[in-house]
Amino acid sequence: MSNVLKNIALTAFLGLGGSIATAAPGHALDQVSYGTNWLAQAEHGGFYQAVADGTYEKYGLDVSIVQGGPNAANSALLISGKIDFYMGGSQGEITAVEQGIPLVDVAAIFQKDPQVLISHPNAGIETFEDLAKLKTLFLGKDGYLTYFEWMKSNYKGFKDEQYKPYNFNPGPFIADKESAQQGYLTSEPYEIQKQTGWEPKVFLLADNGYTPYSTMITTTQMMIDTKPDVVQRFVDASIEGWYNYLYSDNSKANELIKKDNPEMTDGQIAYSIAKMKEFGIVESGDAMDKGIGCITDAHYKKFFDEMVAINIFKADTDYTKAFTTKFVCKGTVLSLKK
Repeated sequence: MSNVLKNIALTAFLGLGGSIATAAPGHALDQVSYGTNWLAQAEHGGFYQAVADGTYEKYGLDVSIVQGGPNAANSALLISGKIDFYMGGSQGEITAVEQGIPLVDVAAIFQKDPQVLISHPNAGIETFEDLAKLKTLFLGKDGYLTYFEWMKSNYKGFKDEQYKPYNFNPGPFIADKESAQQGYLTSEPYEIQKQTGWEPKVFLLADNGYTPYSTMITTTQMMIDTKPDVVQRFVDASIEGWYNYLYSDNSKANELIKKDNPEMTDGQIAYSIAKMKEFGIVESGDAMDKGIGCITDAHYKKFFDEMVAINIFKADTDYTKAFTTKFVCKGTVLSLKK
């Protein structure tokens, strides 16, 4: 599709969804900060795109991206009011509800959580269920307490004896053909292939029934109550940024990503974008006809019910306090897709 046609399609999308809010000449831009959940990467690309190509400015916003990382505390900064938005996830916000912390998801950029399990090729592992036959699963503590409990509850054969701690080094997995390890669809498989020369088997949990939203736009209830127009403009501009990052020239955004995270490579960025498209991480489910960022009660409740079943959440928790649908689900144009 030509850039002209893409722009026409994007304009049509915005016409469906409503507000193209631009700053009036001479008016100061509203300053907004968005904290990511890790070091800059393609998985944050739409936000960097909206900074790089002026989309946020067009919507009357001066946006600063506050990079996450191993020593960052961006979720705490959101709670304390030191940043305006955070890259949360549905599990975190339901937990916040249970703790009486008024955090609210206003958009779900990733309809599918990119969490995967990775196994060796030619090891007899062809389906997600086959992973239960392996002797070892290298998992982080959080994964062991959440999605591994979900796996044991929903699939036969998974057992605690398979668990070994994952130290974020693929070496033990690479050395053991009878093992699998956790990872992110867009990163660990790429690194494993670089190190070994062989392509690992990759199983996306979201395609096997594990349904949390990911890469959210999360804010506080106070922000929603006092500055709903700013929230709406930030959501709309970020959605436009994601369309442009996936389907238009994203070179300036990638330069910003590499500036914030000098260890990021062009090869990793290209791989991540390709996998996001291939697996429908951004565009699938409700987002296919209601637009990038769509949140629905049905999707949120399904995940909540799954977690209640394995005793992660209390059954009487009001999960609806963790999100609002008022800022999203306003339509899309699928002709943007290549």
